[in-house]
Amino acid sequence: MIRIGIVANEVSGDILAASLIEALQAKRPGLRFEGVTGPQMEAAGCQPLARIEPVMGLVEVLKHLPALLAMRRRLYNHFRTDPPDLFIGVDAPDFNLPLARRLKQNGIRTAHFVSPTVWAWRQGRVKNLHSAVDLMLCLFPFESEFLRANRVRAEYVGHPLADQIPLEPADAQQLRHELGLDPQRPVIALLPGSRMSELKMLSAAFLQTASWCHQQRPELQFVAPMVNQRLREAFSIAAAEFAPGLPLTLLDGRPREAIGAADLVLTASGTATLETLLLKRPMVVAYRLAALTYWLVTRLNLVKIPYMAMANLLAEEELAPEFLQQQVEPEAMGSALLALLDDPQRRAEIATRYAEIHKNLRRNAADRAADAILAMLDGEQK
Repeated sequence: MIRIGIVANEVSGDILAASLIEALQAKRPGLRFEGVTGPQMEAAGCQPLARIEPVMGLVEVLKHLPALLAMRRRLYNHFRTDPPDLFIGVDAPDFNLPLARRLKQNGIRTAHFVSPTVWAWRQGRVKNLHSAVDLMLCLFPFESEFLRANRVRAEYVGHPLADQIPLEPADAQQLRHELGLDPQRPVIALLPGSRMSELKMLSAAFLQTASWCHQQRPELQFVAPMVNQRLREAFSIAAAEFAPGLPLTLLDGRPREAIGAADLVLTASGTATLETLLLKRPMVVAYRLAALTYWLVTRLNLVKIPYMAMANLLAEEELAPEFLQQQVEPEAMGSALLALLDDPQRRAEIATRYAEIHKNLRRNAADRAADAILAMLDGEQK
């Protein structure tokens, strides 16, 4: 029986890994998967070796470094002692690529699903990919182009979310009814992040922005999907402090329903911006790092891209206003939201552009990735 080790340690990685596991099992029944998992991977049939609490940013990683290194050592020892036929790292390159490199040195084939952002910052990292991976599976077209130009074997497979989300926009009125929102009142969705570190950075600013908007437009209502109970409790406490009386509905999960029900979305930079794009909703994007992390990034000139939000990178223009670090300020972000709310023609133009991007990303990504992995496994066995 072919055995595959697979490691994901982000909410978004759990989603991607689960879709890949399901596609591989459909094409090759009997494959066995084990690794570091989230709930969706486990539902797809992956046996958990461990789970990791995700962290964000250079400073935050340093705080958790001993536990992360210990986890990686345990995984390495496990896979070295009982080698899988293939190791797949899913995103989280700073954790997965060093592990993949050591496993590859022990003769284990390796693949990585989701290219590290070597095209965006710390571009020197691309030189080290050869020693870590036999195959890089890329979600976006510009990634595979960059990697191939740097002699890394790479396949552009498209994005699983683009396959899962329908091309036709969701019915906002129906979703508002299902979520207990007033179908006749405008809605702003708040997505302050899927990690506690993001929530701590952004929750106060997001809630103060919502409160400012509500003061200007009392008819507004707000919805915020939370990925787990811990984040929900933290955001609820913050809401009582920073936005008392705000008409806010908190959801257990259901981010797509929340986005689809909204006229506008205020979101942390990350996978949520792509999901919002695929749901064709205009957005305002915020990104805030720990002060030392931000100082290091700017001081060392590590960022090589014009935008932080994936939605803007794919559009090659700033369709979604971005607010970075000190710019994350309630009145500024609120003004950007209300400007979009008051301009239905602009919102329609953005939705049309997002639909075009969605079509380009819709490539049956999990099937393409599974085909590439199976071709590599079959080639090894011949």
